[in-house]
Amino acid sequence: MMKKGITWLAACMLILVLAACGSPKDSASEPEITASEQLVIKASNYEFDQPEYRLKKGVPVKIVYENVNGNHGLLVPEFNLLLDTQKSSKVIVPDKVGEFEMSCSVSCGSGHSSMISKIIVEE
Repeated sequence: MMKKGITWLAACMLILVLAACGSPKDSASEPEITASEQLVIKASNYEFDQPEYRLKKGVPVKIVYENVNGNHGLLVPEFNLLLDTQKSSKVIVPDKVGEFEMSCSVSCGSGHSSMISKIIVEE
């Protein structure tokens, strides 16, 4: 009985040590960038508040996600941008010109597949 208790305690301590080791690496992977602009993107049932959003290439912008109605998120793979109610903002620096699709990252119901907008990056 005592061996099981000691084994269980050792396993818990190992998990805590491994979890602590992973935390600094995760936070260091995203350098802090000061945004010179801010863009608020709002989502409600099956739509974003605008069909398109415009950004300037090379200009740091803080993307802020607001969930107005329903349970949604936003995803733009080219910018490594994934926001939802848990993580609602991120600073990005668009490094290429073009049109990039933004979609809902949370399976939100019957209109989920049509919940699409785009981010247009201009020179």
